[in-house]
Amino acid sequence: MYPTILPPFQPKIQDLTDFEKAVIVDKATERPYTGSLLNVKDKGIFACKLCGAALYRSEDKFDSHCGWPSFDDEIAGAVKRMPDADGRRVEIVCANCGGHLGHVFEGEEMTPKNTRHCVNSVSLTFQKPEQQKDTTNVQLKKAYVAGGCFWGMEHYLQQLEGVKSVVSGFMGGHVANPDYYEVVRGTTGHLETVEVLYDPSKISYHDIVKYFFEIHDPEQTNGQGPDIGSQYLSAIFVESEEEAAVVAGLIAQLEDNGYKVATQILSTKPFYAAEEGHQDYYEKKGTQPYCHGFVPRFDRRK
Repeated sequence: MYPTILPPFQPKIQDLTDFEKAVIVDKATERPYTGSLLNVKDKGIFACKLCGAALYRSEDKFDSHCGWPSFDDEIAGAVKRMPDADGRRVEIVCANCGGHLGHVFEGEEMTPKNTRHCVNSVSLTFQKPEQQKDTTNVQLKKAYVAGGCFWGMEHYLQQLEGVKSVVSGFMGGHVANPDYYEVVRGTTGHLETVEVLYDPSKISYHDIVKYFFEIHDPEQTNGQGPDIGSQYLSAIFVESEEEAAVVAGLIAQLEDNGYKVATQILSTKPFYAAEEGHQDYYEKKGTQPYCHGFVPRFDRRK
């Protein structure tokens, strides 16, 4: 078996050729049907040319006849989505270093997953199993929680040991690729949600959800703190019966402690990352959240 996550190294832009830099850094596009990895069908891992982080597995590669390598899935947490500068498409970049990969498209019905990552060959390297180390087989997982403004949720959750990244975005609505102002108007049905990528060998889903209940007010029904509106409601999006049972158990504990929990348990839907300006908001501003704070609700009765 080959590992699902390869150890990334530090980006070295100075080692790129002019053409590689044009695509990976300056977001240019290689000409269709010219990439060296377009027809590669061997078993292995496709990694970021710039930093070495594993991005795609060979079994998720398919022939889309578009002229660029295509994948209908990515390694968990390896690829970040963001609005493209053209205002229409969704750009994909390496989550580790930000190197440009290409674009992602949904709804084309080319595979059962209904997703196509259209990637420049020049943004990737290909590594067969025998070229890889077996000591880094890390199975990362994702959790999706909504508890008011995603700025504050992201700020607190990314401080947990074992959490690899937190992305602010939207989930639960009926409009594909919504932007922030569409969600704020309340017409898309989305909640401001954070995607938490974590290492289950270091932190459990239970502990993430428990902390979630302690950094926002799960009793508020019309928003969170001063932020009022349907996009700010409290919810947890679960991917399995096991996750739902964990959430239900924690809610029962809170209710035993006297809390009237308004948090909804919902099934996961497509997650859409918010615009770059909404990522790491408080870190960029150098300020603290105004509507989130830690309250140890499980340690004492209300």
